[in-house]
Amino acid sequence: YYHLTLLARNEAGYRNLLQLVSAAHLEGFYHRPRMDKQLMAEHAEGITCLSGCLSSEVSVQLLNGQADRARSTAAEYRDIFGADHYFIEVQDHGIGDQRKILRHQFDLGRDLGIRVVATNDLHYTLKEDSKPHDVLLCIQQQKVQTDLKRLKFDSDEFYLKSSEEMRQVFAEAPEVCDHTLDIAESVELDLVYGDRAP
Repeated sequence: YYHLTLLARNEAGYRNLLQLVSAAHLEGFYHRPRMDKQLMAEHAEGITCLSGCLSSEVSVQLLNGQADRARSTAAEYRDIFGADHYFIEVQDHGIGDQRKILRHQFDLGRDLGIRVVATNDLHYTLKEDSKPHDVLLCIQQQKVQTDLKRLKFDSDEFYLKSSEEMRQVFAEAPEVCDHTLDIAESVELDLVYGDRAP
């Protein structure tokens, strides 16, 4: 399993995203919902794709020292979603593995003509929510906080950061935050809930 971020830009993208999610649950489900690249290619119109976090295909390949495979994978996603709608996703929560592959992610973007975008995993709203979040993880796993084998986040940076905080994290590459705005501004989707007029 790999993580990937898919965002609807317009109504066609929204409908395609619904198709992808439904197929992932109804046809691809194996322990978790899954979809393959062929299915994504069939429903790529109107969707913006970000390469994903440390658990993404590209990031895992970079972490495993498979730079050529990562390059091939990123090029494949670029071809599926289009050069304007596929982004290499970079994150920095103070985790060693993220920093280990950061330079390689920028290299991929430069070499393949893919824009790089800054994101931040969000698991709680405020930085001070890190400790209560950890307690909730323990409750969910039926573990105690002193258990070294339980799921635990390696930093307290998984909160909703302001644009100023994100620009500070990526001060050496401010364009990655600008690309976040480009993605947001590319969305032209107004969802209407309830009954629609005929």
